[in-house]
Amino acid sequence: MKLKYLFIGSMIGFGGLTACQDQLDFNEYANYDKNYMMESYENVGGLVTSIYAQLDSDWGNYGGATLASACDEAEYAWTSSSVHDFYNGSWSATNTISNWSKNYLAIQQCNMYLEEFLGLTFPDLRLNSDYDAQMFRYNNYEHEVRFLRAYFYFNLARQYGDVPLVTKVPSGDEVNSLKRTSVQEVFQFIENECDDIMNKIPADYTKLGDYALPTEQPETGRANRLAVLALKARTALYAASELFNPEQKKDLWKKAAEANKAVIDSCAKYGYKLGNYDKLWGADSYRENEMIFLCRAEKESNSFETNNFPIGVEGGKGGNCPTQTLVDAYEMTNGKFWNEPGSGYSEEPGSDPYANRDPRLAMTIAKNGDTNWPSYNKSPLQIYYGGANGQPLEGATPTGYYLKKYCDASINLTASGSSKKFHSWIIFRLGEFYLNYAEAMFRYTGDVEQALPGDKSPLTARQAINVIRQRTGVKMPELKAEDVNDPKVFWKRYKNERMVELAFEGHRFWDVRRWKEGETFKEVTLMKITQNNNGTYNYSREKSIRSWDDKMYFFPIPQTELMCNTNLAQNPGW
Repeated sequence: MKLKYLFIGSMIGFGGLTACQDQLDFNEYANYDKNYMMESYENVGGLVTSIYAQLDSDWGNYGGATLASACDEAEYAWTSSSVHDFYNGSWSATNTISNWSKNYLAIQQCNMYLEEFLGLTFPDLRLNSDYDAQMFRYNNYEHEVRFLRAYFYFNLARQYGDVPLVTKVPSGDEVNSLKRTSVQEVFQFIENECDDIMNKIPADYTKLGDYALPTEQPETGRANRLAVLALKARTALYAASELFNPEQKKDLWKKAAEANKAVIDSCAKYGYKLGNYDKLWGADSYRENEMIFLCRAEKESNSFETNNFPIGVEGGKGGNCPTQTLVDAYEMTNGKFWNEPGSGYSEEPGSDPYANRDPRLAMTIAKNGDTNWPSYNKSPLQIYYGGANGQPLEGATPTGYYLKKYCDASINLTASGSSKKFHSWIIFRLGEFYLNYAEAMFRYTGDVEQALPGDKSPLTARQAINVIRQRTGVKMPELKAEDVNDPKVFWKRYKNERMVELAFEGHRFWDVRRWKEGETFKEVTLMKITQNNNGTYNYSREKSIRSWDDKMYFFPIPQTELMCNTNLAQNPGW
């Protein structure tokens, strides 16, 4: 049985953790009371499903824009979007663009489940032939909910730093007197939870106890052992990063390396592996062996394509437009950066600045002259000034590019053939953990050629990156030891590889912050293209200046929360 997005009104009728409200009362805040919830297996399962439904997915959470347009990956074409507040000076404690309440609502639901809905037996179901299988699923809910609670706490910690750590349903008085827990304590709580449930939660859902499920990929979207390992590993990486570990304690980097290597090793054990890069999105992406954990949409849609297919293509509205900054991160196929001597790159009229580039560029970004993007568009893209898909059309790309990644090219937006498909948002996939491991090992050892002592399948930081570069359909030149033995060179290559591999998956915004390299976001490069009379093109780089202040490493706590609870101290600078 796959997850069904059943929303139980009793679980979504109350606000965030610090909402100046009285103690939670099922009758006051619910459509159904506690006894009603407990009498039905389906109702209890619906509560768990409603918690899953709050997992991260970014199909345009910021006025149609994704978080990529709040960093140097993209710029959103429409100036009305709230995403511009991240860097135009409008961001404040009263204009927070905040997920504080959303995450605490989910945590509140988790705590409620763990307090009120464990130990049930559903006696009316005892005569059913699949009773034992369903009870196995029910008993596993506890481990899933603990994982989900830890996941939402990770989201809060990376966003705010110190946050209140609450593991029970608090009374109204308790809610409004909570204090912030240090971020390292929150990270440790997450890791401890993962350690405790790791061997209790199934590695896969092909069986519920002794009951075999008939479907090829049962329980799609449920947290399994690999998801638990992945959450611990990502948490350990953040805990070791400079923003949260200013003293740069080596033991935290060692722990991060070990945790991420555990994900890699466990993926090998359970048959997870890297596949085709461009199969990571699309209606069937959930079937890919690389996927560890994802958020599967509840219904078919085409809204992401509507918001991102090019202006000038029927149904397309432009949207999240990749920057030249991101395009420049894609190396030449000879392994050199575009501006390195001998790269072969040229912007001269008559040349093709996109020739001989990392294949991931063409899979991720739509550029001038591309054909069949999307599939129903039979005209080459004209992104140059005055072209069918270029400025000065309203909503045309300001960067010189349109987005491919996460868009489903097979979706049709024409009036006569409109179609919709399912979408899945990647939360954890194997590729991330090779990169995490490379970073952690490098920061732990200061060397690119060391592996963890005693590791039965030793892997160095350089080798981990090369696994990514050699994945199916990419096959970029391997990094050679002699080329990256300078720590500064390796760090540059690593960050570049991470930006390319994980583009538009929601990492870059947070990575630059945890590295404390926020100055990077001050300047973004765009590409302006004009057409000559002979049909050749001129390429002109332009700089877009954005606002950055070091207070932006953390989000401001919403002013409404501070008014309710004076024990919550605001983050510095806000």
